[in-house]
Amino acid sequence: MGKYEKAIVTVLCMVYDGNKILLQDRVKKDWRGLTFPGGHVEKEESFVQAVVREIYEETGLTIKQPKLCGVKQFQTDEDERYIVLLFKTDQFEGTLTSSDEGEMIWMDRDALKDYRLVDDFSDLLKVFDSDFYSEFMYERSKSGDDWFIRLY
Repeated sequence: MGKYEKAIVTVLCMVYDGNKILLQDRVKKDWRGLTFPGGHVEKEESFVQAVVREIYEETGLTIKQPKLCGVKQFQTDEDERYIVLLFKTDQFEGTLTSSDEGEMIWMDRDALKDYRLVDDFSDLLKVFDSDFYSEFMYERSKSGDDWFIRLY
């Protein structure tokens, strides 16, 4: 076994305005529900460039000063490490639009309980909001049949 592994690197961003957060109602079948916008980091692109580009493509907003606040990761079925860098910012400009990824919605945090969120949203939000947690990791059970979430 080598000491290196293949990796897929992506970004998510929590754009917020006071108590409101910007969410995407994802239409993709493998992760449906409301979540934060984001996408893949392209070759030779910085992580900050990627999150600014992805947020613009999916929301029409230009974000400024995105702050890296955590990471989500898991191993794919092809044994690649899937890494999601988590950013947040309250600095943005532009006119909100949606994309073919899903409709964009400003949501009051108090209303989240009334909507269909992606399965791991509440744990993901803990990492975005926390000064304690910085990592969200899916780990397989010893049998390999089940996944569980660990926050570090």
